[in-house]
Amino acid sequence: MAVTVEELYRNYGVLADAKDDISQHKDAYQGILDGVKGGPKEKRLAAQFIPKFFKSFPELADAAINAQLDLCEDEDVSIRRQAIKELPQFAAGENLPRIADILTQLLQSDDSAEFNLVNIALLSIFKMDAKGTLGGLFTQILQGEDIVRERAVKFLSSKMKTLPDEVMTKEVEDYIFTESKKVLEDVTGEEFVVLMKILSGLKNLQTVSGRQQLVQLVAEQAYLEQHLNPADADSVDRLLQCTRQAVPLFSKNVHSTQFVTYFCEHVLPNLSTLTSPVAELDIQLEVLKLLAEMSPFCGDMEKLEVNLTKLFDKLLEYMPLPPEEAENGENSGIEEPKLQFSYVECLLFGFHQLGKKLPDFLTDKLNAERLKDFKIRLQYFARGLQVYIRQLRAALQGKTGGALKTDENKIKVVALKITNNINVLIKDLFHNPPSYKSTVTLSWKPVQKTEAAGQKRSTSEDTTSSSPPKKPSLLPKRDARQIYNPPSGKYSGNIGDFSYEQRGGFRGGRGRGWGGRGNRSRGRIY
Repeated sequence: MAVTVEELYRNYGVLADAKDDISQHKDAYQGILDGVKGGPKEKRLAAQFIPKFFKSFPELADAAINAQLDLCEDEDVSIRRQAIKELPQFAAGENLPRIADILTQLLQSDDSAEFNLVNIALLSIFKMDAKGTLGGLFTQILQGEDIVRERAVKFLSSKMKTLPDEVMTKEVEDYIFTESKKVLEDVTGEEFVVLMKILSGLKNLQTVSGRQQLVQLVAEQAYLEQHLNPADADSVDRLLQCTRQAVPLFSKNVHSTQFVTYFCEHVLPNLSTLTSPVAELDIQLEVLKLLAEMSPFCGDMEKLEVNLTKLFDKLLEYMPLPPEEAENGENSGIEEPKLQFSYVECLLFGFHQLGKKLPDFLTDKLNAERLKDFKIRLQYFARGLQVYIRQLRAALQGKTGGALKTDENKIKVVALKITNNINVLIKDLFHNPPSYKSTVTLSWKPVQKTEAAGQKRSTSEDTTSSSPPKKPSLLPKRDARQIYNPPSGKYSGNIGDFSYEQRGGFRGGRGRGWGGRGNRSRGRIY
């Protein structure tokens, strides 16, 4: 026979009045548990009364939690909300990880009010026992359904930074790092980015050794010990996304050597055959930009001369020799080569950075012809460069404020940065012997503010003089830019700066891209 509202209130009264003798009224509490079998009114009362006296009847703990969970799954949304709201009262001692696990599963709710209540409940038990709550969250991240996993990861990403230091202790952060490494064994690209954002925000990992751990973690995800298959878009995408996560971690004390070596040995030789994971992405330019950003932080490289040669040879591909003139001194009719300014900025900057580690690369007697050929190419490129610098300066002359904010003028401003950078580097390399002393800020990077110059990073690490300080965010905000096409003419070429926004998962989601995750149980596993 179903319990009535009157019986529920009577049982509540018995328990409320019992005080120290409450444990002797087990039948009254069982009567309240039976309220979950009643109608809507009885269920609402049961949702409030069950947690009220939960701690007084440890022998009925499982029955009480299961009764409350039945209410959390009720068809009536108001009953579900009431039951979820009271769940933290069950999170005591050994029950807390289980409640955390349950609340994590309830994140899959599509009702916004219900979803918010789950978030509030999770945060409240997080403050009771952070490590125990994380145990429940990571259990579902590792074993739960896709939607639960996705929302649990997002919960960690958005809520952890709001927790006070007394909650986020060293022990808690160590636990997050350990469990995250397990999750990273099988992730999508999007999950990888979010998890790296979480880990990079941990106080324990703000030190040099902490950053080095993160770089190593990213290197493992990037499969740097394997050869790159340029025809496999998933492999290329993995490398790009991993490298993007690694770039903000590099500094004077945290070296990029492992990544720079891989790019020189496996990526540059295959540059023209790389398969782009995104149709509109200029994959070659994107790769070269990443290499340029990493090059200032490269440490001692085992095969420096071999890899510098590969970088130099790739640079020469984009720095043509001047066309041969006919016998009468006029142009032979051969079409002028196009000058790829964006590509050259990246390659020249990278060569300039790595070249300073081996200054006799161009000056050794055995390389006399190489230097002569290179200077001819530099001189020819510089001529075309000066034409465009004059054109760009003329186009931008007198423009200030709003006039510079039009799309067309924004592109010209970037183009002027690119050409000026190349000009500075060419002048340096044209010295006898070639010099590697000038510093430039890559065209797509934010300009370093004067007052910030020379300051140390917040992580007590210095940046090199050739690159502005990295922003702390793992995903620096990049505006998608159009390709600048200079006026056609004798030195026709392209100045491009297309930037690729994060696209979510690696080509479709888990099971495709970064490896398939095994089948997981479905349905309620409380």
